[in-house]
Amino acid sequence: MGEGQKVNKHTLADQFSLSGVGLHSGVTTTVRVLPAPGQGRYFVRVDLPQKPVIPATVASVTNTVLSTQLGEKDSGVRTVEHLLAALAGMGVDDARIEIDGLEVPLLEGSAQRWVEEIASVGLVESLPRRSPPLLTQPIWVRHQDAFVAALPAPVTRFTYGIDFDVAAIGNQWHSWQETPLEDNSFAQEIAPARTFGLAHQIEALQQQGLIKGGNLDNALVCDRALGWLNPPLRFANEPARHKILDLVGDLSLVKNLPVAHFLAYKASHNLHIQLAQLLEESLEDEEKGEY
Repeated sequence: MGEGQKVNKHTLADQFSLSGVGLHSGVTTTVRVLPAPGQGRYFVRVDLPQKPVIPATVASVTNTVLSTQLGEKDSGVRTVEHLLAALAGMGVDDARIEIDGLEVPLLEGSAQRWVEEIASVGLVESLPRRSPPLLTQPIWVRHQDAFVAALPAPVTRFTYGIDFDVAAIGNQWHSWQETPLEDNSFAQEIAPARTFGLAHQIEALQQQGLIKGGNLDNALVCDRALGWLNPPLRFANEPARHKILDLVGDLSLVKNLPVAHFLAYKASHNLHIQLAQLLEESLEDEEKGEY
């Protein structure tokens, strides 16, 4: 990997907080996000006696079933991807994220409210940041016909394709290129895209102890025969855009994400994290001089 253009690191100019119900737990928690110059992005479980710190890194990932979980079983934090995508997409490199429970609130199903709060407090320059490396060779992972790849490119871009045997969703794609902070397009193009689910899968997922907090106010639900149960959509391809949101959040766990074109098709949190692990390994190998 080669060196990319030098950039300044940023943290929040002030703190903010939001409360809401977790998608899978159905439990209400409050998240407070504070400036943390030079400390990276990390969670703190303030409801636990020792107030354990959980770094937002690939090494912290413990579960990827329908969301991304960090930490340990008793001191973890679940469904971190939307908040982390908002921070990464808005250029917040350093943040202390205090949470008083296991799961980050789903809010209305997207990253929009997180982005609005970040925009309201603003950013300040933090400590100097090592320039992101340029990817020089493709890295990918696949399972059957699903895959996620990182391809050499002059700028960072995320492209996602999905294909569902449900007429209202079908096959759709979206591509988003990272833009400078002063004209950041993440807030308009990606952050508002909400999580989505299929009506015929809901009962089975709930029996597995999942999506206890999901409802028509915080997730798009699609029925095979009836189509979307809670229209209107914010974008014609809102599901594909939401998958980019998830990918941005998951790949933000890489310590120094390289400049690349990240391309995914029918992927999952599990595949996202597998790619993140491969990227991290390739960066570590290069630092050791093994390339």
